[in-house]
Amino acid sequence: MAVFHRQRPETVLAGTFLGLIVIGSVLLALPVAHADGPVSWLDAFFTATSAVCVTGLITVDTATAWSRFGQSVILLLIQLGGLGIMTFGALAAQLFFQRLSFASDAAWKSTFFQGQFRTDFRSALYKIVLLTLVIEFVGTAVLLIALRAEPDGRGGSFEAVFLAVSAFCNAGFAPYTENAVALRQAPLALATISVLVILGGLGYPVLLELSSRANHALRRQRHARTCWSLQTRMVIYVSAILVVTGAGTLFLAGMADGPDSLPERAAFAIFQSISARTAGFNTVDIAAVSTPGLLIIIALMFVGGSPGSCAGGIKTTTAAVWTARIRARLTGSKDVNLWGRAIPHDIVRRAALVLALAVLWNLIGVMILTITEGSDAVRFEHLIFEQVSAFGTVGLSTGLTPELSVVGKLWIIASMFVGRLGPLTMALAVLEQPRTLYRYPTEQVMIG
Repeated sequence: MAVFHRQRPETVLAGTFLGLIVIGSVLLALPVAHADGPVSWLDAFFTATSAVCVTGLITVDTATAWSRFGQSVILLLIQLGGLGIMTFGALAAQLFFQRLSFASDAAWKSTFFQGQFRTDFRSALYKIVLLTLVIEFVGTAVLLIALRAEPDGRGGSFEAVFLAVSAFCNAGFAPYTENAVALRQAPLALATISVLVILGGLGYPVLLELSSRANHALRRQRHARTCWSLQTRMVIYVSAILVVTGAGTLFLAGMADGPDSLPERAAFAIFQSISARTAGFNTVDIAAVSTPGLLIIIALMFVGGSPGSCAGGIKTTTAAVWTARIRARLTGSKDVNLWGRAIPHDIVRRAALVLALAVLWNLIGVMILTITEGSDAVRFEHLIFEQVSAFGTVGLSTGLTPELSVVGKLWIIASMFVGRLGPLTMALAVLEQPRTLYRYPTEQVMIG
């Protein structure tokens, strides 16, 4: 950690993820990691990036292309990438009584708290690790019961652990060729995966507050804060709206290979709405989904999860602040208000910048994919879907991923990396921040 002493937090954060991707690529390129013939270095690099960035897009089948060693490497990369390699470095430093550099400490807090919350480092670190392990352990236990109850023997301990970690880290990897389609007749497994995905997408600041309040409630103690924090209210409210709205519209739009009965259609629509924002598990053939359904899923993927989580996208809080900003401008209000609280102007500007960078990146990405992958056999909406899925680190695909060209794969790799760290973090990591000692004269222009 000392080598990062003089580095900016954004650079440290990007460097640790990039280093983990390189190590994962080397391990997945080893012959011992392959099960059904050799896997190219590019496919190993793509898979490692997808695992570290908890995306779930694959160019080779996870169930058949990788040996148990290769699948274990993918599982480890998902856990390290989801919880954050900085967390494990910080934990090791704490165990060996070493102090983190200021940049490393700031990078770790930026991963989960974005520097917006004052928190005790040691306490928050242990709580995050413990909370993750407890949730994944409970999820594994329930999934093990659900999988062993299946008549076709869909899996044992390894499959249960793989699904639990992948779901909570919002990775979307599955040890089955058909992804979650293989579990369509296992409602307990799908329900467990849905709960894990939701918890993983809320973000650690929200999970820590929820666990703290639950702990006080069990002990029948009064919580120090009588009101929920604005962060928690915003995340839960927006997440609920997205899940309900997404499920309702997907139910109406229909899914081509979905069930005929209304209860099953509703259940699959709810699962796909939850998964589309962050995880990338699919219970239906995405390529067979209608164009309106694809557009709904694209919108959900673009928003993504919440800050401090494993999810990508512009984040739920960004969408909420941006919407409140539009409302404030339309009503003539100078302040952006939510739930009786005024949002600081620098946060409003940050939300607008994140949205602008995300739109710009995806527009460039669609243009590149149109050039490299466009043909009469590829629908334009599938190219948009692939790009937004990579940026949102979702992992859903219409089947285009394995057919990507070399340039297409490299661009999707870049999109997954940018989506995992966030476009603003990447911009700050790459661009210098010169000190401006002067200002230009102002002049009015016409807008709209």
